[in-house]
Amino acid sequence: MLMIKQVNQNDKNEIEAMMAIWESSVRATHTFLTPDDIDALKPEVKKGLLMIEQLYGYYDQKIIGFIGFENKKVEMLFVDGKMRGQEIGKKLLQYAIDVFNIKYVDVNEQNEKGLGFYKHMNFHVIGRSELDDQGNAFPILHLEMKATEEAPNGI
Repeated sequence: MLMIKQVNQNDKNEIEAMMAIWESSVRATHTFLTPDDIDALKPEVKKGLLMIEQLYGYYDQKIIGFIGFENKKVEMLFVDGKMRGQEIGKKLLQYAIDVFNIKYVDVNEQNEKGLGFYKHMNFHVIGRSELDDQGNAFPILHLEMKATEEAPNGI
């Protein structure tokens, strides 16, 4: 049964499953990262999974994608690399937008697929940082959801 629900961050098995999803997703989309870069990020990702304010998973008997956010900003959105292209990321992001009023997200500038996804989901670039949160030379684009234009009365 497909469903989105809050992740139990105290469940070590869930955290390990999300770490595996993160790694498979990053290997599929973050082609600019070396295997050493990915290994170096793992402790930060695990820490983030344990500390993020809101963490929701997409489940099909087991977790196959997840989104983490706080302060109206997506901090992480990853889908199992084998499950890409099935609109799981779209469903997770739309859930966060609809239920929690998410407005912001950051994406690696070199992650063209991720940037294209967020643009498709109605986000636009509002800024750029030369370094990522760990101080690495992987530029970050800051995105905000575009304001929706209301149709004039009578249309």
